[in-house]
Amino acid sequence: MPGPQESMRDVIPLREATKAWFAISLQTFGGPAGQIAVMQRTLVDEKRWIGQQRFLFALSYCTLLPGPEAQQLATYVGWLLNGVRGALVAGILFILPGVVALLVLSGIYVAFGDTTLVESLFLGLAPAVIAIVVQAVVRVGRKGLGHPALVGLAVASFLALTVFAVPFPAVVLVAAVAGWVLGRRLPTLTAPPKAAVDDGPPPLISDDALHAERPSGRRAGLILAIGLVAWFAPVAAAALLLGRSSIFVDQGLFFSGAALVTFGGAYAVLAYVAQQAVEVYGWLAPGEMVRGLALAETTPGPLVMVVQFVAFVGAYRAPGDLDPWVAAVLAALLTTWVTFVPCFLFILLGAPYVERLRGNRDLTAALAGITAAVVGVIASLAVFFALHTLFDETRTLTRGPLDLELPVLTSIDGASLAITALGCALVFWRKWSVLRTLGACALAGIVLGLAMAA
Repeated sequence: MPGPQESMRDVIPLREATKAWFAISLQTFGGPAGQIAVMQRTLVDEKRWIGQQRFLFALSYCTLLPGPEAQQLATYVGWLLNGVRGALVAGILFILPGVVALLVLSGIYVAFGDTTLVESLFLGLAPAVIAIVVQAVVRVGRKGLGHPALVGLAVASFLALTVFAVPFPAVVLVAAVAGWVLGRRLPTLTAPPKAAVDDGPPPLISDDALHAERPSGRRAGLILAIGLVAWFAPVAAAALLLGRSSIFVDQGLFFSGAALVTFGGAYAVLAYVAQQAVEVYGWLAPGEMVRGLALAETTPGPLVMVVQFVAFVGAYRAPGDLDPWVAAVLAALLTTWVTFVPCFLFILLGAPYVERLRGNRDLTAALAGITAAVVGVIASLAVFFALHTLFDETRTLTRGPLDLELPVLTSIDGASLAITALGCALVFWRKWSVLRTLGACALAGIVLGLAMAA
């Protein structure tokens, strides 16, 4: 750990780090699993700017927070490399391509509805994401599960989520307690797995050289004050300029609250958002949330970005005194702002305290348990995504403690299955990059979609 003279300099030139974060931002498809895999490959395996265990430690902390853990992980690692400037650059670039892409796709949806070309593009991208997520499960599991007990904990977390529908917060809490208990009984629990030790040279930057700041009440108070003002200032401005009853105020307040309860990733809160958006506020028609989710799943950035689609469509249809297109864009940007500002606030507030506790054996063991649970979560998301991509229909089996979603085998989508096989072959056999694989599968989807529509 750094001594009294905390590291306040950039350990990587900010310009070089910015280029890397921009490259990562263009590959953040596939939800948190794919995004974590991209950062793992770029930051840990290729550039070697951060060690494997330090990366997993940061991931475990981010998993505890509300909001998209992959975006918060990028913000945390950006802070470790370049301080506050690095955190802002990494966090903003992580979501920027998704914001732009979803704005464009939302506009296409509102203007033209479903088009054959757009649907064909999604036909190729969605199956490719399955291959990327499976790759993430393999990589994170191989490098994060260094003890058989952690493997068992990952399997138990997967079963709890997939078979018994246990709430995500409960899974994480139990995993943290289990990790703490196992850490006291098994001294080797937190040792790096042999695969991680043998997989390439050590990081170029030692743990002690990474950025650190001394936690203090003054620093925390300053960050909290700036963060809260930044968070709510646009909502207050909308209330003053457009009236307290405007759709912008309703959306700003609603999505600010939703940002605080998104434990367990976007899927944990999307059902609530869909119900409120359709039945309470009337921003969407029934069934439109699924279309928005399809758009968000096939654009870069966190899946929770679907709230931007909700705001865009809702404001376009109820623009008040504004032009519908102006209202839609403003609402989408406002919703994105209030959704992600808390993410920066949580990281900048908590990171110095978490870093001080990094050498604490009990905390390390608890976070190792959470890391194991994360592997189970990613695997569960992979199953969820495969079910809803490869099959047109699913059914729920509820019997006693069982709450299991199963595919209707007769509803299998042959085109999606073929493109999924192509994606897996390119990723695991040909060792193609994520972006190259997505491009090939997108092209295959367009060809197949246009052929089927002809």
